[in-house]
Amino acid sequence: MIEAKNISKFFSVINEDRTADGITAVLSVSLNIEDGKIVSFLGPSGCGKSTFLEILGGLQAPTEGSVYIDGVQVLEPLPSTRKEMDAYRKKYKFLSPLANSMFKNRPKHDIAMIFQDYAVFPWMTVLQNVTFTLKLRGVPRSEREEKAFVYLKKTGLADSFRKYPSQASGGMRQRLALARALSVKPRIILMDEPFAAVDALTRERLQDDLLRLWEETGVTIVMVTHDTDEALYLSDEIVVFSPNPGSIRNKFTIDTQRPRRRSDPELLELKQRISSLFKYDIKHESEYSI
Repeated sequence: MIEAKNISKFFSVINEDRTADGITAVLSVSLNIEDGKIVSFLGPSGCGKSTFLEILGGLQAPTEGSVYIDGVQVLEPLPSTRKEMDAYRKKYKFLSPLANSMFKNRPKHDIAMIFQDYAVFPWMTVLQNVTFTLKLRGVPRSEREEKAFVYLKKTGLADSFRKYPSQASGGMRQRLALARALSVKPRIILMDEPFAAVDALTRERLQDDLLRLWEETGVTIVMVTHDTDEALYLSDEIVVFSPNPGSIRNKFTIDTQRPRRRSDPELLELKQRISSLFKYDIKHESEYSI
C-alpha cells in the first residue's frame, strides 16, 4: 500500500531582477494506492503529476506531508525553518555516514522508475544494461546473465541482446527500460510518460506488453500520462490533477473487465467525462488569467 498524506511541494525561483519568487507545484495531495493495481495520473502539462510521482519514489522530498509504503516512510520533508534544520542535522549527524557505507546502492523500498527518455546506458549492449542493474542490486556475477535473459525474453529482446540502444527502435529501448525495471523484481514500478516518444501502433503494443507483464508479476504500477485512452485501457483507477497548483481534481475507478477493448462503450463514456473536466478547467483557467 502506498499512502501519500497531505503532500505539498514548493520551489523557490530567482527572477532576472534577482528578486525571490516561488511556485507551488503540488498542494495538499492525499492518495492511497492499493497493492497490485495500475493507477494513472492525468492532467494538463505543468500540473505537478511528475513531481508527485517522483515524491512517491523518493526522488524528491516533499516540502510538506509524508509518503509511506507499507507503513514505512519514504522520505522526510525538507526542513523549512532554522529550528527544523538544526533538528535535522542533529538527528542525522552520526547516522548518515553509517547509512551511506552500509546501504550504498541498496534501495529502501522495492521501487523501479521508468522515464520517458528510456534512461538506458547508450555505451552498453541490451544485455549489459540489464546485468549492470542486477550488479547494483547485489546479484552475484555468476547469476546475472541468466537472470537478465529471463526478462529479455519476457520483453521480447532476447534475440537483440548484442545490440546497443542506438541500434534499437524506440519501442525496443522502452522494452529494455521495462526489462531492467522488472529484473530487480520490484513491488512497485513508477512510469513517467513511458510511451510518449513512440508511434501510435508501437504504443498500443507496449501497452499490451505492459498488461501481460503486470498480470504475470502482480506488480503495482503508477503511471503519468497525457493520453486519456491509454489511462482508460490500462488502469484500475485514474487520478485527474487540476491545473497549478496541482491537486486532485477527481478520481475514476475503472471496473471494465479485462481483457478490455479500446472501443468499449464504458471506456468511451468515461473518456467523455474526463474530457469535459479538462475543457472546463482550461476555460476557467484562461478566464482567471485574463
